[in-house]
Formats: sequence, C-alpha cells, structure tokens
Amino acid sequence: MVDPRVKKAADILVNYSTKVKKGEYVVINSELGSIPLMMEVYKLVVKNGAFPISHVSVPGMGYNYYKFASEFQLKKFPELSMEETKKANVFINIFGSNNTRELTSIDPKKISMRQKILEPLKYERLKKRWVLYEFPTDALAQEADMSLEEFEDFVYNATNLDWKKESKKMERVHKIMSKGNEVRIVHDDTDLSFSIKGRKFISADGTHNMPDGEIFTAPVDDSAEGYIQFSFPSIYIGREVDGMRLEFKNGEIVKATAKKNENLLRSLISMDKGSKRLGEFGIGLNYNIKRNIKQILFDEKIGGTIHLALGSAYEECNGINKSGLHWDMIKDLRNGGKIYLDGKLVSKDGRWL
Repeated sequence: MVDPRVKKAADILVNYSTKVKKGEYVVINSELGSIPLMMEVYKLVVKNGAFPISHVSVPGMGYNYYKFASEFQLKKFPELSMEETKKANVFINIFGSNNTRELTSIDPKKISMRQKILEPLKYERLKKRWVLYEFPTDALAQEADMSLEEFEDFVYNATNLDWKKESKKMERVHKIMSKGNEVRIVHDDTDLSFSIKGRKFISADGTHNMPDGEIFTAPVDDSAEGYIQFSFPSIYIGREVDGMRLEFKNGEIVKATAKKNENLLRSLISMDKGSKRLGEFGIGLNYNIKRNIKQILFDEKIGGTIHLALGSAYEECNGINKSGLHWDMIKDLRNGGKIYLDGKLVSKDGRWL
C-alpha cells in the first residue's frame, strides 16, 4: 500500500507546482530510490491527459561516467537532450540518492568542465515549468543523522503543506524587501552589503522547489562588499565543504577559505568569471524546517536563515550574471543575526520586525 503522504506529495507536484495540463509533454527525472513517488507522479500525469517521458538514474551511473569519460566526451554538448528540453512543457525532477558521496573521489575539474558545457541546457530548462523534490531515502536519512522513519516525518512535514496559505504568509516579507535598494547582513564574523536596486524578488511558494519557502533575488553584480562566515556545511557534487568564509570587493571574491575541502571551494569559484560573483540572495521562511541536514533543498529554506549563491543569476529576478556554477551557502541568523534594508533594521534573530 502506498504511503498516503507520497500520494499527497505527488498531487502537489503535478497539480499545484507544475499544473500539468492535457496534451503537454512532461519529463519525469528520478533516481532509483525515489520510484514510489515517481510512479504516483506518472499516474497523475497520465490521468491529466499529458504525455510522460521518464528517465531513471541507476546508482553508479554518475560515478562511472566521470571515471571513464574522456575529455572529448565531457566537452560534447548533448544535442538530443536539448531537443527534448525544447519540446517539453514541464520537468519534474525527483531525487532519491542511494549514496550522497558517490562523486567524492572524482576530480572536480572534470565535473566543472562538464557543468560548463551543460550551461545552455540548464538555461533552456529554466524557461519551462519545473519542480525539484528530495525523496526520503536511507542515504539521506543517514546524512541527516536520523532513522528513515524520522526523516520521512521531517520531509513530509516540510513539503506537504497548504502552499496557498504559505504563499500569503511569505507575501509580507516579500513586500518589505521589494521596497529597498541595499541589503546589509551582520552577524558573527559577518558584515556584508550589496545592492538589489532594479532587481526583483521572487516568492518561492512551492512552484519550483519542494520543500519550498523562501524569497530570493539577484544582487547587483559589482556591488558586494565585506565578508561573511557561513554556518552550515555545503555539499557539492558529493563532496562536503565546511567552514566557508568569503570576502568581497567590487562584487568579486578576493579571498576564500574553508576548514574542509578548501581546494574544491577555490576550484569552483575559478570555474569562470561569473562564479566569483553572487548570483542569488535568498531568505528562508519555512519555519517547519528547524535544522540543517546537509541537503540544500531543505537547508536554504530554514526559517531564520539567509543564503547566497555563487554563480548564475535568475533572469526572472533581472539578474544578469552568467556561470556554469550555482552554489548555495547558508548563514544562520537565529542567534544574533541582523538584516538591514537601506540602513533600517528589518529582521533580528531570524524574525521579522
């Protein structure tokens, strides 16, 4: 018998997040660990009169690709995938990792090379209706230091919400931030300012990420000044980077350090010119998520946190920074952190004044 929480999650993804309609092409990307949700999504897509195209990734595929692929293969642009992307109307991506550290031993330069080649495909997909979901698996539960049962409760408590009501709650913060031009973040070993003049805040209320619950924009490319110490580890391509500290001048990183995997951090910010700049400023507003679990889809939504992404900016925010990188890093403001907007204190200790 299918867990009713899985059925509810599928209904949210198909009928709320992406609003699948009759006659549309819907690409469902999933991993082997997320088959239960993928099947429920598949059923609903068919019932809605749409045409599902499913891709299931098997454990080890990514590892073997990067282990054996030649430079010729890594630099080959996937024309077939681009054709599918252009014709598709909706993308539903359901993660369900069996091994969160599968790519740990892979040379990050190979992955960076491939990410750069795939950049046009990424931007084409962003033009479509899309949503991401992190399905609870043993591997993710282990990463979060929970039993699978505990982690399932954690996931569904964060995702199976009335997103129309959540959207109304988020609108208050959206209105506050949309009136300002300059943001300043102040906390322990953190004093960072940047401009948001002319940029647009987007309310992420369940239409793209699941869980959701944030507002975000794109900082003005050359405006970041100061320094920031991030609070939680960040996982990128299966490798954990912890203790990240960045210093900015004229919008670019001038110093980057980390307590763990500093070489990976430096490699990624050297990917291209855009990877040295901020592409996103986000504010976590999902207060049902109370702790980090080393999964960015959850961690960046924690109520009382902010996150900054290095690399590509979202065009819908009027962002213009281009990069093969988009890497989120999180700052917890729940214990003494402050957000100033045009010099006025608007948030303290993770709560809005």
